[in-house]
Amino acid sequence: MTLGRNFHRALAASGFANLADGVFQVALPLLAVKLTRSPLLIAGVTVAARIPWLLMSLVAGALADRLDRRQTMIRVNLVRTVLLGGLAAAVAADMATLAMLYAVALLLGIAETLFDTSAQSLLPAIVPRDQLTRANSRLYAVELVANVFIGPPLGGLLAAVALAAAFGLPAAAYLVGAGCLALIAGSFRPAHQGPPTRLRDEIAEGVRFLWGHPVLRPLAFMLGVGNMAYAAYGAVFVLFAVAPGPMRLSEAGFGTLTAAIGLGALAGTWLAAPAERRLGRVRTLAVSLVLSAVSLVAPATTANPLLVGASMAAGGVAVVLWNVVTVSLRQRITPDRLLGRLNAGYRLVGWGSMPLGALLGGVAAEVLGLRAAFALAAAAELALLAGFRFVTEEGIRRSEAAVASTG
Repeated sequence: MTLGRNFHRALAASGFANLADGVFQVALPLLAVKLTRSPLLIAGVTVAARIPWLLMSLVAGALADRLDRRQTMIRVNLVRTVLLGGLAAAVAADMATLAMLYAVALLLGIAETLFDTSAQSLLPAIVPRDQLTRANSRLYAVELVANVFIGPPLGGLLAAVALAAAFGLPAAAYLVGAGCLALIAGSFRPAHQGPPTRLRDEIAEGVRFLWGHPVLRPLAFMLGVGNMAYAAYGAVFVLFAVAPGPMRLSEAGFGTLTAAIGLGALAGTWLAAPAERRLGRVRTLAVSLVLSAVSLVAPATTANPLLVGASMAAGGVAVVLWNVVTVSLRQRITPDRLLGRLNAGYRLVGWGSMPLGALLGGVAAEVLGLRAAFALAAAAELALLAGFRFVTEEGIRRSEAAVASTG
């Protein structure tokens, strides 16, 4: 069954947006180190880019359920084009400042919350619900190729030639992505019944839906704990991998090693739909947790780069299996009028734990050592298997049937 023209236009838009993201994520720190050598100030750029997910995600979800989602995505891409085009001009004129970089990072972070929340909420309107797993797998494949394998090397090449070009290309890519979205036919404003309501009340309705859902609430908390474990691992892994750490890799070797995650993730995009079909949703998610635990515990047992790289590839498969299954499930069992708010609240719970995880990883490594920190992260991941007492195939089927019965 074909996924349709609208899906392929959305797929093209996602490819251009992720190409822009991949180039920009390399150009941003390269500009930062030209403006300051302070590690704290450089880290602050990342904080500025990520803090909107804590402060704006619920508002972004409410807006996604109020506004036409396609139009929101087009407008966000146009704003991104202007922001990065202006920054490229400032870099070319040697007028860029650290304050300007912070402001652009913050505004792009806000734009990301609006775009990503609307994008996940748009898909069920252009793809049949029984094809969502297949569609999400395709989207993740395009995202990985553009964001991991093409964007960063291209960003480094452009930055070596002219740093302004490394900001100008993403600006152009966002503009092309907006054009692809403009070709999607139809209106994508969620239906609203009853009198107008306040934004605060709409946000509260979305939070109540997530908190009261027997499947989505435990999945959100499982994601939060899982991301906390990954953040704890990621915060200190560089100390283990790069010389004089036990793996004794160079900086270039470290970059090559981390590419293993992308290779595994790309494989996961092709495995997700067959795994869900043959194993079912719950067993596929359980496999994902086991693979994640293997990837986290590997450096606790070996410093062999090949073995650690293989474990990181397994972790990449795990992440995509989890994401494809759970995102598709959220899209199937959430009423369309609530989907934006649900996605935003779910991400708030699932991603808001990452700063805490990074802090706990640093403390554990300082007190107990790196290997112990990795082992604790893996144990936390395995402990999430207990969550399947609450997330069952029967519970998922009931949730899907409830949505089908109400249309």
